[in-house]
Amino acid sequence: MSGQKAQQITIVDFSSEYEASFRSLNEAWITHYFKMEASDYKALDNPQASIINNGGHIFVALLHNEAVGVCALIKMDHPDYDYELAKMAVAPNYRGKKIGLLLGQAIIAKAKEMGAKNLYLESNTILKPAIQLYQKLGFKAVLGISSPYARCNIQMELKIQ
Repeated sequence: MSGQKAQQITIVDFSSEYEASFRSLNEAWITHYFKMEASDYKALDNPQASIINNGGHIFVALLHNEAVGVCALIKMDHPDYDYELAKMAVAPNYRGKKIGLLLGQAIIAKAKEMGAKNLYLESNTILKPAIQLYQKLGFKAVLGISSPYARCNIQMELKIQ
């Protein structure tokens, strides 16, 4: 992505107008590699109620007013982790163009603003570009907590300074 195109990406707060995009972008990558699970439906069926109203946040990456990426910060009830970075998705035609990096940086900044000390995420090692992105953002693999996802085979954390 050229510098000019990178400047055209705008990261905005979630609102109801992006609900369908939040679901479709996530459902596309999940069903491409895995299958939808109960926890996916819980987050994607009503993100306002399941994520935002519970103290979380969602960002949307826009290119020419089209949602091309999304990422959520889900409040956790866990002694070691404040929030989970979750539901990061980028439209297939826009992958590899630093949109995930912009979303990840925005989520981490928001977590800091909300007073988080430790972020958590779950993924799968077949998603090599995603794992590389998380490492670039500073996440490190950990032996994590029990996951609600059958597809999870790696858990990572980021200690916020």
